[in-house]
Amino acid sequence: MYKLFFQLFFKRMDTERAHHLAFGWIRLAARVPVLRTFVAAVLAPRYKELRTEAFGLRMHGPFGLAAGFDKNAVGIDGMAMLGFDHVEIGTVTGEPQPGNPRKRLFRLVADRALINRMGFNNEGSAAVARRLAARTPVLRTTVGVNIGKTKVVPEAEAVGDYVKSTERLAAHADYLVVNVSSPNTPGLRNLQATEALRPLLAAVREAADRTVTGRRVPLLVKIAPDLADEDVDAVADLAVELGLDGIIATNTTIARDGLGLKSPRALTGETGGLSGAPLKARSLEVLSRLYARVGDRITLVGVGGVENAEDAWQRILAGATLVQGYSAFIYEGPFYARAIHKGLAARLAASPHATLAEAVGAETRKAIA
Repeated sequence: MYKLFFQLFFKRMDTERAHHLAFGWIRLAARVPVLRTFVAAVLAPRYKELRTEAFGLRMHGPFGLAAGFDKNAVGIDGMAMLGFDHVEIGTVTGEPQPGNPRKRLFRLVADRALINRMGFNNEGSAAVARRLAARTPVLRTTVGVNIGKTKVVPEAEAVGDYVKSTERLAAHADYLVVNVSSPNTPGLRNLQATEALRPLLAAVREAADRTVTGRRVPLLVKIAPDLADEDVDAVADLAVELGLDGIIATNTTIARDGLGLKSPRALTGETGGLSGAPLKARSLEVLSRLYARVGDRITLVGVGGVENAEDAWQRILAGATLVQGYSAFIYEGPFYARAIHKGLAARLAASPHATLAEAVGAETRKAIA
């Protein structure tokens, strides 16, 4: 039903406009108590065997919504209603910014992919912090907050910009993510180099600890799939050294060659980060490499090309405790999370693993044994 609706309606509409329209409907449904309860009962059934613990947080399951969909924390309950076990909001920057000029979001339907050059359009960390502080949750979910650099802030002053957002947002975050891997903010990916990343992560960690009392806010870093293998290893080693709680692998890619893209060159040639199915193999490769490097010392989050339960299961076997999706949600519609949960439960039951935690990294461990 949704796929027919997509073909007849959303496919013909500007991609960003379609996003705002669909997100508006989700938010509206989540504000109506009876409707919200009915939708959650259908789309967010719970499976006890999928209950997950990551960096000290207990979740209904391992599958969440990646950053980018809800940039300003306006629809957390709506996404929980649709079955996402955690919702990562943002990317949020120190100052509000409009992002890049439109048109900046493109569907590659033939490739089940998206290209975006949004440029961290958001209301800024002060506004988002106020919204999170005033929020009264109606559906329980874990809320991650993804922070990035304000575009006009020079690279040399990036640490202060991240610290500002941390001081405002850490108290409202179940976990905090430092995003240094979007291709749409000039110079941002330079911060993935360990000599720049070490002081940045250390400053964010110190700011979170100074700002939030009574608990330790888990800190993660999100990396790009375009890093060379030796750079992936370097980030993994740094994360262990600094005592980070997790790594998210991966963000969008600037690559186009070798991905087997079927869409017209007019689309594939658009600048920006490519997400969705073509990213699947490289994201899984980076995830496996990270797990082989860090093992169970750090929680890994797998994202990139997760279209169905099999993709999510492969991420878990490769080493991901948590899995995220976004682009496939656009193509699969409201039953996306439900189908993944159902499929994961079936795969776990058919596997030799007694629990989901036992399955994490099983294939990677086997490969390196």
